[in-house]
Amino acid sequence: MPLSPKDLKEIQADLISRKQKILDAAKTQLQSDLGLEREELADENDLASSEYLLSFELRLRDREKVLLRKIEEALERIDKGEYGICDVCGEEISVGRLKARPVTTMCIRCKEEQERKEKEYLE
Repeated sequence: MPLSPKDLKEIQADLISRKQKILDAAKTQLQSDLGLEREELADENDLASSEYLLSFELRLRDREKVLLRKIEEALERIDKGEYGICDVCGEEISVGRLKARPVTTMCIRCKEEQERKEKEYLE
């Protein structure tokens, strides 16, 4: 079933909403201090704990940057009229898949094939 204009608008609104949430969270994080100053920490355990939390926070930010890039790319594909087409086989991606994972660039068949090959490689 092809992607209807209504479905496309819903997905586009969802992508814009997700993008805004990520940007709002990043803005909030920037406004709050990520960690304590070394002088404020009572001992080495506090320092280690603070550094672990900082490292964890930075990893989360990296994941958010990747997701934000994927959202931007999906919105560009919508603007160009190229959204919902599998990058691998060129077939339409199902509406259900696009609604569940709006940043996807592969149909379910191609994604499953990719995952199968990755699994074989790892074994």
